[in-house]
Amino acid sequence: MASDDDSYPLHEAVFQGDVRKLSSLLRSHDVGRKDKHGNTPLHLAVMLGRKECVHLLLAHGAPVKVKNLAGWSPLAEAISYGDRQTISSLVRKLKEQAREQMEERRPNLVNALNQMGDFYMKLKWDFQSWVPLVSRILPSDICYIHKRGSSIRLDTTLVDFNDMRWERGDITFLFNGDRKPSQSLTVLDNKAELYQRVRYEETEVEIEDEVDILMSSDIMAAQMSTKSITFTRAQTGWFFREDKKEMVGSFHSEFYVINGMLLESRKRREHLSEEDLQKNKAIMESFTKGRTQGFDSSEPVRRSSLTPPPECKVTWQEYIQSDCGAHPPLGRELVYKETNKTFKATVAMSPDFPLSVDMLLNVLEVIAPFKHFSKLREFVLMKLPPGFPVKIDIPILPTVTAKITFQEFAFRNDIKSELFEIPSYYEEDPTRFPDL
Repeated sequence: MASDDDSYPLHEAVFQGDVRKLSSLLRSHDVGRKDKHGNTPLHLAVMLGRKECVHLLLAHGAPVKVKNLAGWSPLAEAISYGDRQTISSLVRKLKEQAREQMEERRPNLVNALNQMGDFYMKLKWDFQSWVPLVSRILPSDICYIHKRGSSIRLDTTLVDFNDMRWERGDITFLFNGDRKPSQSLTVLDNKAELYQRVRYEETEVEIEDEVDILMSSDIMAAQMSTKSITFTRAQTGWFFREDKKEMVGSFHSEFYVINGMLLESRKRREHLSEEDLQKNKAIMESFTKGRTQGFDSSEPVRRSSLTPPPECKVTWQEYIQSDCGAHPPLGRELVYKETNKTFKATVAMSPDFPLSVDMLLNVLEVIAPFKHFSKLREFVLMKLPPGFPVKIDIPILPTVTAKITFQEFAFRNDIKSELFEIPSYYEEDPTRFPDL
């Protein structure tokens, strides 16, 4: 018999639809182990439509945010298969696992913030696009960040940045690390004098709304490939070339060109009807003409499950003996498009900036609910040249790049605690920011 290194008993039990055997094996085997194709048992259960196996695996903590060699998660495969109940279960479990991971990291994060000096920081975002019409309507934003103890305050004019829209305003985001999780994150709308606690858990209606959106949109997988990235010193001068050095704000900086930054964007739409495709196309056309409001105003109609794909005729042996990452199709036939865009970006690194990259990562982890800040965090996690990245170009969406400049920074011991409180005259509105 093959050793456990090259046999996959959980995967095989799922393939055979043997729920009893799967239940028994789960006591002694790793529920998140990947096979040679990068699939976990949950990937296979979803692709093959084995609903009982899906529920059993989720009950045993099968990871949902995990990708196979083709770059797809179990949730992506569930959307393709089209069983609404399975998609809902995975969305629910994905959020639960994200909360658990945050809870595990939280004590270390709060501790790191407490050990860091209190500070004030100002940074500027400029959004640009190579699509001319889109470029004209893209926003820019100046953010102010204050940090005191384990509390952070972010003031911004940009509520959030999505594929189809952005919202302007006068927004404050508060994180109070010494409060319990359900009370620690708050967003203030300073114009309307409202506040909303960033909910720790979504309601059933919100989860079902999200399922409707997933079932009617392209399945997207976009990732920045950093495998082939190199940094070279940026040059200046026409005749006598020399390394580019400039002041960014009050910080001496050395400029580098980032070569080989590749945005791999993949989309699937085998689960969409012709009507879905037409509707999505109309939304995109309206978006590129600069109209970003007015969609989804009607009451949503809940999407029904799709008719399942034909029953899979692939045997376990055919699956596991196929070349790595090239197994026979198990679910619906893919309708697939891949685009790769190479970015040539620059980064300015300063040895003078008082904050370290590790400290910045801790701050960014707190404000990750804002999607563009989570992109900045992904970028800073790369192995950068020495110093602190005071000016950066990063891709935010396949068509949109952001230039971020750290304009000011100062450690200060006079930051007042009132900055991190909700004003007493603000009213609570739990629906003010539906995406948070």
